[in-house]
Amino acid sequence: MSIAWVFPGQGSQKNGMADPVLSLPGAEERFELASKLLGRDLLSICRGEGSAASSPSDLNDTRNTQPALFVVESLVVDELRRQGREPDLVAGHSLGELVALYAAGVFDAATGLELMQRRSELMASAGGGAMTAVIGFDRSQLETLVSSTEGVVIANDNSDAQVVLSGSPEAVNAVSEALTCKRAIPLAVSGAFHSPFMAKAADAFSSHLDSVAFTDARIPVLSNTDPTPSRDAEELKQRLRRQMITGVRWRETMAEMAGSGVDTLVEIGPGNVLSGLAKRAMKGVTTSQLSSSGDLGL
Repeated sequence: MSIAWVFPGQGSQKNGMADPVLSLPGAEERFELASKLLGRDLLSICRGEGSAASSPSDLNDTRNTQPALFVVESLVVDELRRQGREPDLVAGHSLGELVALYAAGVFDAATGLELMQRRSELMASAGGGAMTAVIGFDRSQLETLVSSTEGVVIANDNSDAQVVLSGSPEAVNAVSEALTCKRAIPLAVSGAFHSPFMAKAADAFSSHLDSVAFTDARIPVLSNTDPTPSRDAEELKQRLRRQMITGVRWRETMAEMAGSGVDTLVEIGPGNVLSGLAKRAMKGVTTSQLSSSGDLGL
């Protein structure tokens, strides 16, 4: 049996997601550390109680979403480690890649939180774009439209039947309208994530990574920009540098996991988006979701 831990990204957050992990050891301290770093009460924001007039108080604000998901997901990872449980592979979708790196021992929780805070602020400041999820389409038609339309890319290649387009509002809309598909759903995001629109933010994040020490991973990591297993600290850092401007290759990530013999996929964090994708793409895979102390037998 081969087990993969996977970590969802933005869009999986929901009010109240912190409460089910608060009984885990170190939970209050980690939320306090995050709140101090952010300058606002992250736990209250997770509960939908944020009301500070001088700072963002909505969990769906990118600057809150990313650190909040990191805290919740990393706490579950810590408890799994305490129970002596380890996967054979780890991977994360978008911001989930940073949690995957943490789970693989590439950096500690404080470093992960600091990276998440920097990443979320840079991405939030790079506004002006749009993203649309497209479901049920002909891939060759999609690729032709994207290649012939300036200002749009496939940001998230989630499965054979689901991708997310990213780019200028005009270009994203043009491709969505021309494409024959079951559904095209505009996403409520502040920018064109995982596209060249993030170039300035990606450059700043890359410069920031220069000062951060990475350790070789003890578990192979599949990265969004290169879904092949790697433990090498420098290679994993280089992959992370490119992540903000390139697409999330999740369809290929699932193919790599299946090819590596993964038959059990554990989704760590709120929701079951990645489990649903895996059930449709990975024949015979068993999935489970861990988002609370109850899920961990506590």
